Amino acid sequence: MASMQESPAIRVDGLGKRYRKTLGGNRVPYQTLRESIMDAVTSPVRKLRKGSDDGDRRPQLFWALRDVSFEVAPGEAVGIIGRNGAGKTTLLKLLARITEPTEGSAEIHGRVGSLLEVGTGFHQELTGRENVYLNGAILGMSRREIESKFDEIVAFAEVEDFMDTQVKHFSSGMYMRLAFSVAAHLEPEILLIDEVLAVGDVAFQAKCLGKMSEVTRGGRTILFVSHNMGAINALCSKAIWIEKGQVMQIGPTVQVSEACTRFQKSGGGEQRAGYTIDVDQLGEARNGFVVTDCRLLNPSSPETGSRTGDPIVITIDYRSDRLFVNPAFIVKIKDMYGQELIRLATSPMSGFTIDGLHANGQIQLSIESLPLVASHYLLDIELVRPGYENIATFETLVEFDVELFDYYGHGDALDRSRGLLVVDHSWNHGPLPISSASETLGISEIG
Repeated sequence: MASMQESPAIRVDGLGKRYRKTLGGNRVPYQTLRESIMDAVTSPVRKLRKGSDDGDRRPQLFWALRDVSFEVAPGEAVGIIGRNGAGKTTLLKLLARITEPTEGSAEIHGRVGSLLEVGTGFHQELTGRENVYLNGAILGMSRREIESKFDEIVAFAEVEDFMDTQVKHFSSGMYMRLAFSVAAHLEPEILLIDEVLAVGDVAFQAKCLGKMSEVTRGGRTILFVSHNMGAINALCSKAIWIEKGQVMQIGPTVQVSEACTRFQKSGGGEQRAGYTIDVDQLGEARNGFVVTDCRLLNPSSPETGSRTGDPIVITIDYRSDRLFVNPAFIVKIKDMYGQELIRLATSPMSGFTIDGLHANGQIQLSIESLPLVASHYLLDIELVRPGYENIATFETLVEFDVELFDYYGHGDALDRSRGLLVVDHSWNHGPLPISSASETLGISEIG
């Protein structure tokens, strides 16, 4: 008999949160009981006043989150992505029971730990040590369980010398490190994390990512809000994209994060066959040098975009009112998050020497086989003097897509989930030669 399917750790159904705000755009502030009574008493009088500007402050309804539904399986790491103000933090606060929903429901199956902002759940007047025990008690852990984790928590947070100091005297970095360490080590079954990597140095950010990955491998569930797409792609197998309080897409992290990034970058530039060019940069003089046009061409399919392994020709038309002795052109190709993947240059990198620029000139870069998997890419152009002293930079002058393609011809199209670059290669497999096998196993041949 087939086993029953495992219940989700989180089930969200039609979840929504509505706030009130004034017409001026500010949310109506929370009031004391006295202010609420006075407001109720004076409201009829205000309504009778003529010429009052009170109408400009009538409350309006604002949906921070609306009709959100999804499920998260136990042990799954899910990234929540979207612009600032999209509703990501509101979603986590609803799941953490910090605020109540206006509509819909959220079922949580398991003990929840949350880090929604620096020091969430910490009492300012208590010491670091006391807050560790307080947070453990809130999670329902026994004193013995907390003590078994205490040294590990302190060592990870790197605040050994300050555990008996009130946390109100902690720096924001110390606060964040201890808060994350408590949330990660006290073994909640579900961990809600909101932009924990926004604070702290690079080394600690890497340490946090490593710990979250370890937590996920241990079978615990993570919901991770971040603008760091690299971290989201590294940690999460699934992503939920929220825009203006509504779910835009749910699916594999690579696909969703790319769709989100494209959407956020859309709306500018001139669309051409297979690429977009920032026409605002064309004709703009920089130290007497002007790019008048830049074109991308796939010679094997001129009317379409690029595919993995296809040739590509990049043509740069320029105008210059200066000679610039022995200049060099540099072309950089970056992923959609701005990470440089490929840098190609004339002399000295490739040995192609340019004595000087023409008043009106053109340079072409030909790539025989594009080594990029299917994704969205950015292209920069630079002109430099010998020694790479910058003359002009045209950043993200062109954006282009590489289409899904079965490059190796075995029914498996390549995208970012398989790495960023492709390399022509071959494999070979066979038995270890007898002499080598004998040496490896310590066997001597018998004559």
